[in-house]
Amino acid sequence: MKIDYNHIEKIIKKLASQNQTISFAESCTGGRIAAAFTSISGASAVLDGSVVTYSNAIKHTWLNVDNEILEKYGAVSSQCVAQMLEGIKNISGADYALAVSGIAGPSGGTEEKPVGTVYIGLQTPFSQEVFQCFFHGERGHIQEQSCAFAIEKIAEVLKI
Repeated sequence: MKIDYNHIEKIIKKLASQNQTISFAESCTGGRIAAAFTSISGASAVLDGSVVTYSNAIKHTWLNVDNEILEKYGAVSSQCVAQMLEGIKNISGADYALAVSGIAGPSGGTEEKPVGTVYIGLQTPFSQEVFQCFFHGERGHIQEQSCAFAIEKIAEVLKI
């Protein structure tokens, strides 16, 4: 799965035509979703901003992820990603938000959450959904698949 820049261009055009915006909260993807969007001319019309919240402390401080969630479920969990979505929406006021947290490897995996476990959340004006994904390959490939999946989900919701 590769990032579909044609989809990104269509997402930007559709959001712009509807006067809507999007923001991102990224962890294991390290800003790659934001970089993919900003590589397309016109992104400034719809991209409010993006934060890379790699550490638990920054997830808590910047996005208001509850420490209890981080302690009980971990940063790589649907509960954490749901709160990351709420946090970025509260900061930016964007109509749409994406949040990603996972284990890109090669270290960090456990039996319960192996390398390649990634949670990807999408917040729309109408709903919130968090997807549990299992990607395979080396670190960069897992990051790329995570970005591609997130972009596909936005495209689906916007019917692109």
